[in-house]
Formats: sequence, structure tokens, C-alpha cells
Amino acid sequence: MGVGPLAITPNMRILVVGSGAREHALAWKLAQSPRVSELFVAPGNAGTAHIATNLPVAANDIAGLLEAARTNAIDLTVVGPEDPLAAGLADAFLQQGLTIFGPAAAAARIESSKAWAKELMNAAGVPTARAERFTDLRAALGAIYDASLPIVIKADGLAAGKGVVVAGTRDEADQAVRSMLADHLFGNAGHEILIEEFLDGQEVSLLALTDSEVIVPLLPACDYKRALDGDAGLNTGGMGAYAPVPLVDDAMLQRIRREILEPTIAEFRKRNITYRGVLYAGLALTASGPKVIEFNCRFGDPETEVVLPLLKSDLAELLDHCARGVLSDAPAPEWESGSCVSVILASGGYPQAYQRGYPIDGLDHLPEGAVAFHAGTALDESGHTITSGGRVLALSSRGATFPEARTNAYAAVEQVTFTGRHFRTDIALRECRSR
Repeated sequence: MGVGPLAITPNMRILVVGSGAREHALAWKLAQSPRVSELFVAPGNAGTAHIATNLPVAANDIAGLLEAARTNAIDLTVVGPEDPLAAGLADAFLQQGLTIFGPAAAAARIESSKAWAKELMNAAGVPTARAERFTDLRAALGAIYDASLPIVIKADGLAAGKGVVVAGTRDEADQAVRSMLADHLFGNAGHEILIEEFLDGQEVSLLALTDSEVIVPLLPACDYKRALDGDAGLNTGGMGAYAPVPLVDDAMLQRIRREILEPTIAEFRKRNITYRGVLYAGLALTASGPKVIEFNCRFGDPETEVVLPLLKSDLAELLDHCARGVLSDAPAPEWESGSCVSVILASGGYPQAYQRGYPIDGLDHLPEGAVAFHAGTALDESGHTITSGGRVLALSSRGATFPEARTNAYAAVEQVTFTGRHFRTDIALRECRSR
């Protein structure tokens, strides 16, 4: 049984783990909470340095993060990226009696092994794509010539959002299979692959908080994985997003909850695996209903950058209740009206080779209401913000309507410049055209 409002610690000291735009957005929202007295980010970036204390500890340095949590008397640690969760960061914290938001390694397998996740979904009766698993190159090549096109090739393990290929031709499928199983493009993450049927339908991301008993869905969002307009080019970690999703009305949300979220969490309980954190469902809204493309074990990026600006509620309160296993005692999330659109500014060449170290100009002249969430940024010796990654900034803006939110976001894009920047010009365009 929960302990009501007293479950949340007053004057909280919170540590956010990670260095991208997702972590900047989390820190930005947590900093607005009257319950948060001090905020730290490890390792953070140039953006988080303005609202929190950056700690020089890598997101995958479990021993270093434990020491940082103890040294800084952290009440709650919030984990952004999937790699440390898969490596057992939450397990290590829990063993030391430290409160952490993010699933243990056994639960994080829902993202760290696509083959395991598929087996769990099938056991739970969750609608998903038909798939076969392969470690043998010859067998995998034989399978793609018997399959209908397009076809999906997935590396089993973590590949920074780039381990999925949607092949429209046999040659593309052949190349994808060889790159993973023969050329070891993703190392051990591609030792085993899945060959799946393609799910035809609009893709939607639904993030839900869960403490293994209670499930609290957040606003649905749509992200854009391909590098170029019109969903052309290579897969990336995400080039933009918008929220909410008009296709996901209350009836659809309840169906997703009933057919996907609840059976998945029930299957975890059946296996005696506690899941406390975000369950991220990547869905295709097919003609026969919603089906799971993939699950992730953490907040989405760039979805977080459009969901959190629309959240009215206290994020610290929600995450603390969830991490402590008393989510039922937290107030239901409340949301702002309207929409939010986020456009990613990326380095030239991303997601392939790119250069870094270019000065970023215009961050001090954003239009009113626009927010720049830093992804791949750093401060040079003179304190100027420079590029340090493939995805550099997520420029997010709200609006009463999709056209207004989109116009505001691209107005921000026009203000921010750096050498080689590139971005998609069609983020949320389909929602504007449909209205």
C-alpha cells in the first residue's frame, strides 16, 4: 500500500544521467519543480550547464555514478540512455539502497535484445510483426528471398537507434544482412538479427510510466527517423518530432493500453521481473489495429522534447512516485492544450562521418516560447557553445495548433546557425496539411 503524498521527498536533490537533448529536456522540466532543491547532470552538455551542475562522470560509469550519488546526497537518479540500464546501473543503485528511475537490467532486455522482446510479446499475446531470428548468414540470405517486400532487418542488440533497416528491394535486404552478420557493422549487437514483416501504418511512440503495477501513459508522439525529407536517407537517432497524435484518440489509447501495455507488464510480473521506469512502445497503427514495432526501456529521443513541454504536472513528483513503487498515489498527469513541434539541427554528414567543434550562433535570439534542448554541444575555452555531436540541438516550440507550433519551431531554426548544419523541413507537415 502506498504512503500518499508523503512518498515524495521534499527539497529533492536529483541526478539526471546522460548528455543529450532528452536529458536536457528532463533537467529543464525537473528544474521547474518546487520540490527540487538541487539538480545535477552527468555528464551533461552546454545546455544543462545553465540549469544544473554538470558532473564529469560518463553515463556508463556505474562506479562513478554511484560515488556521485553518494557524494552529492542524491535523493533520486533519473536515467536517460539505454546503455547504462542494460549494463545494470539500476541494479547497482538498488543494491546500495539508492532510489533510481529506470528498470533493472533484466527488465531493460526489452530494448537490449530484440529477440528476447519478441519472445516476451509472443508469450503475452501482444500484437507485433512476425519475425525469424538468425545468426547464420546463409540461412538469413535464404529467408529474405522468400519474404514479401518491404522487409525489416534488425540487429538484436543496442545500436544507438541505427540497427534497423527497412529494405524495399532484395539488394537492400541482402546488403543489410551482410553488413550485420558478415561485416559486423554493429559488433556484438548484430551477432543475431531478426528478419521481420513490415508493418504498414503511421508510426507512433507512446511513453508510459510504470512501477510494475500501475501504468500511466503520457501523450503520444510521432518522430522522424530518416535523415532527409520525405523519409529518405539513412536511419538516424531521430530528426524531429511532434505531439500529440490526432490519430490516437481516447478510444485508441485505451485499446493500446488494453492490448499492448497491460499484457506486457503482466508478462513481466509473471516472470518475477519488476519494471520501474518508462516503457516506450514504438507502434504502427495498421489497418487491423495497433502493433508493436519495438519496445524501449527509457524516455524517447526526440519524443521527450515534445512531450515534456506539454506536461503541466510536476515531473519530479511523477518520477519519484514511480521509482518508489507508489505510482498509484501520484496525481494523474495534466497537459497543456495545443501542440508541440521539435526540429533537430544536425551536423553535416550525420548519421555518417561528421566534423565537430563549430561555433553555434543565435541561441540568445530564439523567438518567444521556443526552447533549445542541447544534444551534441560543448563549451570551448572561451565559454562559447560549439558542436560536439551528430545531432546538435532540438528546437522545440508549442502552439495552439500544429501550424502555429510548426511555424514557431522553424522560426527558431532560422535563428540558430553553425557550419554544415542540416535539418528536415517536413516535421509535422502532414498534420498541418490534414487540418
